[in-house]
Order: sequence, then C-alpha cells, then structure tokens
Amino acid sequence: MASEVLRHRQVQSGDASIHVVEGGAPGQPAVLFVHGWPESSAAFEPIMLLLGDKAHVLAMDLPGIGGSTPAPSSGDKRTLARCVRGVIAALGLQQVSLVGHDVGGQIVYAFLHAFPNELRRAVIMNVAVPGVAPWSDIKRNPAIWHFSFHAIPDLPETLVTGRQAEYFAYFYERLSARAGGVPQHAREVYAKAYARTEALRAGFDWYRAFPEDERNNMAVERQTVDTPVLYLRGSKDPGVGVDRYVEGLRHGGLTNVEAAEIADSGHFAPDEQPEAVARALERFLGLGAAPR
Repeated sequence: MASEVLRHRQVQSGDASIHVVEGGAPGQPAVLFVHGWPESSAAFEPIMLLLGDKAHVLAMDLPGIGGSTPAPSSGDKRTLARCVRGVIAALGLQQVSLVGHDVGGQIVYAFLHAFPNELRRAVIMNVAVPGVAPWSDIKRNPAIWHFSFHAIPDLPETLVTGRQAEYFAYFYERLSARAGGVPQHAREVYAKAYARTEALRAGFDWYRAFPEDERNNMAVERQTVDTPVLYLRGSKDPGVGVDRYVEGLRHGGLTNVEAAEIADSGHFAPDEQPEAVARALERFLGLGAAPR
C-alpha cells in the first residue's frame, strides 16, 4: 500500500545521496521524519499515509542506511543535523516541522541548537539526549548495556553482520509494550536497510559519538531556543517518567516544551501505535483530525 501511495527520490546533501520517501502534496505544511536505530525511513510510512491528506510528509534514510550513501565520517548528531538541513534545502521546504524518533530525536535536539528559529515545530520521541538529564541515569543503568557494546570499534559489526535481523529482534521484543509490537514486515525492511557492513557501522557510529554529543550539547545548554517542541514517549517505554525528560530539555535551553504519552506503547511508538502517534502529531502540529 505504502509503495503505491508514497513516492521515492534521491536528493543530495553535501557528499551524501539521501533516499527520501514523500507523500501528500507540496503547499501543505511540511513534516520531515528522521528515524532512529535500528530502523529506516520505512518506520514512518504508516503515519505518513495517515497524515498525507493534511501535510506534505517526508521521511529520510540517514546517511549510510538503506538507500542513503555514503556513511558520514562521524556519527555525531551535529554533523547529522547538518545533513538534515541540507535535505530540507534540497527539497525547498519552508517552515518545516521536524520529527525525530530515538537517535532521530537526538538529531532534532542538535538541529534546534545549531540552527535556531529555522523550524516551525519539532518533535523528539522516545529518547534521552546525550548530556541532557536524565542522561547520567540512563548511562548508569545496566539494562542499557548496548550503549557500551555498540561503542567498541569494529566488534559489533563483526558479530552482527549477517545476523542483524536476529540481533535487532532482541531490542524489538525487549523494548516494545508487547510481543510482536514491531511487525514482521517492518523487521524485514529494517534488516535489509542495515544489510551492508557499512550500514551497520553507520548505526553503531551514532553510539560511538555519544561522548562528542555530550560535549556539544553541554556547551550550548544555556542557549535558549523558543521553537515549540513536543516530547513524545510510549507509556510503557522503559526508563524514568516523561516529566524528567521534559525537565532536562528545558534545562537544556528549550523554553517551549510540552509532553504527551502514547498509550500501550513501548520504545518503538511509530511501529507499535502509528494511529495514536499520528493523532498526537496532528494535534501538536495543527494539522486537524486524523483519518481512521
């Protein structure tokens, strides 16, 4: 269904050729989706189909993942924010709202500080931001062992290449509200998007860059950003309560933050509850009522 309704194109951002999925119609409010790990732009296709009659909806594969090549030399979120900005410029989008899930949310945070006042609105979903509370608690949590494992040079690629579907499934099952929360067809698409060792490396590099992200984010925490921001989190996403994240974002300089929770959802809200996510985005972005 998605392939019949959504359009696919390549755009250039710096040295990278970025795969973009597009729906709706130019002239409507522009919403650009940025995925996290271990996902691709396909995570947002069900949401894009729900919003397509009210917005110009777009999603991109981050450089190195899926149809976007080559991988960047660094996985730091400021570099990736520049890539996102290049995509926005290449597409000629004006007053775009940026929606980021997981690592994509970290990129949205970096974008807000690096390029203040360029976004109409922003949404950060299901993620802690390096250097921003409750980041210290997250890092100390032994259940978040994969942060350290992914940061080891070369070893994760060596062990996971060719078995990415099985490795990713561990996280889908552990972090979803219920078994099978991430559908099988989506898992197959994501495994294919990371099939190349270079793609796996690009994803693991996002974790390897966390220390640099911390430094960058702590350096700008006193810089205020007035863009309206929604922090969106699954009600059953493991971790501390949503209020702690909002408090951290405000301390990090985001002056206009509100929060919402997606009921009966864990970490992978776009996959687990696309209709509820679409409704939350419609409300915050001012797009009207969602088709059901």
